[in-house]
Amino acid sequence: MGKQNILRTIVNRNVERLLVREFLMNNTKKSGFGGLDIRRVPEGTEVTVHAERPGMVIGRKGKIINDLQNRLRQEFDLPNPKLKVEEVKNPTLNAQVMAEKIAASLERGWYHRRSCHSGAQNVMDAGARGVIITVAGKLTGSRNRTEKYIRGHVKYCGETALEHMDKGYSVAVKKLGTIGVTVEIMRPGTKLPHEISIYSNEELKIQAAQEEAENAEGADAQ
Repeated sequence: MGKQNILRTIVNRNVERLLVREFLMNNTKKSGFGGLDIRRVPEGTEVTVHAERPGMVIGRKGKIINDLQNRLRQEFDLPNPKLKVEEVKNPTLNAQVMAEKIAASLERGWYHRRSCHSGAQNVMDAGARGVIITVAGKLTGSRNRTEKYIRGHVKYCGETALEHMDKGYSVAVKKLGTIGVTVEIMRPGTKLPHEISIYSNEELKIQAAQEEAENAEGADAQ
């Protein structure tokens, strides 16, 4: 019974987090929702919304963010929630922001190939190592189909994909039906497990000298 209670608590907590994410995503769409962090702190629960335009989440004199925080407290089983907002520094490298933008362009009437090719190119120009854009639904007719647009180096599954691929999802609602948009971005500067560097003896000596100098500076500072 003890193990079952622990598992049930974990499941309920994860379900609660998904419901909170959906609630905040729906209420901050115009601000360029870019993700959500929920963590337990001694004072309660800290909920951080990442947004492209934080001012639209905060509102005039903090009215919007205060209303959202009150709703979190009343509608969800979160202990003393505190809502914070952080700006997304590079929206083009944020998978959730890009998924929202592509979905919005499809709703405005853009052809799906134009929208996805443009989005993928923008992500690569921003410095990403790779990107996968997947659109699924009634793209041009009554039958559902899926198309993928891939640029650069990407990983599809496994621990490497979970660790290095940022993933975002959004939905475009059109007259023919809904279209799901998934964006997965391999972050800039990612070093994969199979990638190794080979140094000459001279380069190793230079690195060792630099490390000794840095260690000496740290010792002097202390």
